[in-house]
Amino acid sequence: MEKITLNVSGMSCGHCVKAVEGSVGELKGVQSVGVNLDSGQVDVTYNSEEVTVKTIKETIDDQGYDVQ
Repeated sequence: MEKITLNVSGMSCGHCVKAVEGSVGELKGVQSVGVNLDSGQVDVTYNSEEVTVKTIKETIDDQGYDVQ
């Protein structure tokens, strides 16, 4: 398993947390997702053989948030 921390802007409430954690958490190969609203960061633990960082970023982007 690998871990990555992504900087995500536009998240401001519980709905944002649910949207990001829910969508990324459904990806095959993602073990865990944690959103920190205060820092604007998303921690993802994933299996790089099953899912790419690009796919994770695109999934967050599809929810309407900007990934740096």
